Amino acid sequence: MTITEQRTQTFGYSDLPGLMGLMTGDEKHGPAATSTLDVLWVLYDRVLRVGPDSAGHPGRDRFLLSKGHGPMAYYAVLAAKGFLPVDRLPAFGSYDSPLGHHPDRTLVPGVEIGSGSLGHGLPIAVGTALGLRAQGLHDPAVWTLIGDAELDEGSNHEAIAFAGPAGLNRLHTVVVDNASASYARPGRIAARFEAAGWSARTVDGRDHEALYAAFTAPHPGRPHVVVARVEPKNA
Repeated sequence: MTITEQRTQTFGYSDLPGLMGLMTGDEKHGPAATSTLDVLWVLYDRVLRVGPDSAGHPGRDRFLLSKGHGPMAYYAVLAAKGFLPVDRLPAFGSYDSPLGHHPDRTLVPGVEIGSGSLGHGLPIAVGTALGLRAQGLHDPAVWTLIGDAELDEGSNHEAIAFAGPAGLNRLHTVVVDNASASYARPGRIAARFEAAGWSARTVDGRDHEALYAAFTAPHPGRPHVVVARVEPKNA
C-alpha cells in the first residue's frame, strides 16, 4: 500500500480515523462517511490516476462523489493525498470554511462535481464519459460513488439503462450498499446493472484486496459496477 508525504507528515490508511476526528460540529453524518472510507481509500491510493498536480489535466481520471452525505471521509482522503491542507479539516462545516456539508467543486481542490441532490452523480458521470469520448479522450476513466438508497431515484435507472447499450467502457460506478434503501431488493443491485449490459462485481466493502481486484477487473466494451457491501447503517 502506498502512502503520501505532505510536507514532513506521512499519511496512510491508519491515519484516516484521526483525520476524520479533526472534523467536528453538527450534521457530520458519521455512519454515511464511515461506510465509504475503504472504497475511497483504495480508489485514491491504488486506482485513480489523479493527484494534486494533475487535478486539472485533461488526461486525468475523474471521480464524482454522488453520495453527498458524510463527506468527512472524502475530505480526509483528499487531505491524506495532498489535495488540501490538513489544517483546514477542523473548520469543517463552519460558515467561512470551504469544506461544507456537501463538497463544492469550486472551493475544494480535486472535487469534480458539487454533491447534494440524490441521484445526480451517475447521470453526470454518463455525460462526462460521453463528453470525453466526443473529444477523443479514450484513456481517462470516469468513476462515481453512489449509495444504495440513491437507487430509489429514477434518474439513476435512466443512466443505467443508457450506459450499457452505449458501450461506455470507461464508466465505473461503485455502489456502497449499507442496506439503507427504502425500495431496493436485497442482493439484487448487481443484477439490475447486469440486465442493462453492465459488467458487475459484488464484494466486501471493507476488504481492500477484494475491492482492488473488483475495481481493476477487465470489462471490455461495457461499463462496470462494483457493489461494496458494508455493515447496515441508517444513513
